[in-house]
Amino acid sequence: MSLLLRSSLVLAGTLLALAGAGVLKARAAEPVTIRIGYAAIGVGNVPYANGTSAATARAGQFVEKEFLDDPSVKVEWYFFKGAGPAVNEAFANSQLDFAYQGDLPSIIGRANGLKTRILLASGAHKPVFLAVPVSSDIKTIEDLKGRKVAIFRGTNTQLAVDKVLAAHGLSEQDLKVISLDDSAAPAALAAKDIDAAFGDTELIALAQTGLARIAYTSQGDNPAFGRYASLLGLDGFTQAHPDLTRRVVKAFVKAAQWSSEDQNHAALFDLWARSGTPVDVLEVFFHGDSLNYRNSPLLDPLMVRHYSDLAHQARAFGQIRRDVDIDGWFEPEYLDAALKDLSLEHYWRSYDAAGRQQAAAALP
Repeated sequence: MSLLLRSSLVLAGTLLALAGAGVLKARAAEPVTIRIGYAAIGVGNVPYANGTSAATARAGQFVEKEFLDDPSVKVEWYFFKGAGPAVNEAFANSQLDFAYQGDLPSIIGRANGLKTRILLASGAHKPVFLAVPVSSDIKTIEDLKGRKVAIFRGTNTQLAVDKVLAAHGLSEQDLKVISLDDSAAPAALAAKDIDAAFGDTELIALAQTGLARIAYTSQGDNPAFGRYASLLGLDGFTQAHPDLTRRVVKAFVKAAQWSSEDQNHAALFDLWARSGTPVDVLEVFFHGDSLNYRNSPLLDPLMVRHYSDLAHQARAFGQIRRDVDIDGWFEPEYLDAALKDLSLEHYWRSYDAAGRQQAAAALP
């Protein structure tokens, strides 16, 4: 081989290597948009929410700050008036990469074949409230029999309500149930178009105006009546971008820690009030519960058991048509890494499957 030919081949190889490196660098710098959904929306459709560490992550821009040094990453938030069912539709159409969503709609999505992973808890142990007109003769759950009652079907409120009803010898079939969202239900209740409504902060706010009264709350009642929600990741994104997923989860854990600190109580509620929900309403919503308890991100045995039981109950109550296997659905890898990176392994208390508090975080 001539010297000239050899030199040409070496030069060609070098140029190809440099070109390949350039392609890899270009690919690494390709812009990525992280799309995060939230299965709720603020008063007047403002793009904020309240009561969860996910709401804190949005209002406090925790995810945006995590990627502040990476101009190739853009973060977009989407809030859904249609709550969990609307989030499932967006996931099905690959319009979201992550989403905050309640337990029942997440289970419905999995039953319908959505490929997601539960990455951390957000909005654990949430209570449910029953509101009625001030002049109503409804004073107990039993008094709801035969009445026109609003329940936002397909959300994590529905199954909590079903459990409350069952504990009092009733079911949805004993009521005249109307599915109304969180803004329509208070309006219908104030106009006395319905006899009662189940929900949370929107009903507390209505009661504080004097247009309704709270007839029941699961606060202080059976812990099984509590509601859970979580941050879910779409498999297509988490598998393609494990590094970005790790940083998103870390940002949510930072938001959960900040939301759990008692010294941040006033600042936290002011932040959540951007949703249009007044601070005094949030105070009622959290009455008797510590911030650390309600903002824990842990995927502990109690949460896993809750979702497992819920899947069976959803099948029994007819919300889903097939059994749901939750094995492999919980993905603690990213949460474990974030807890270790932030030295928060023992910051939140975990609970075993029976609801007993454990001394240290015990992740599945």
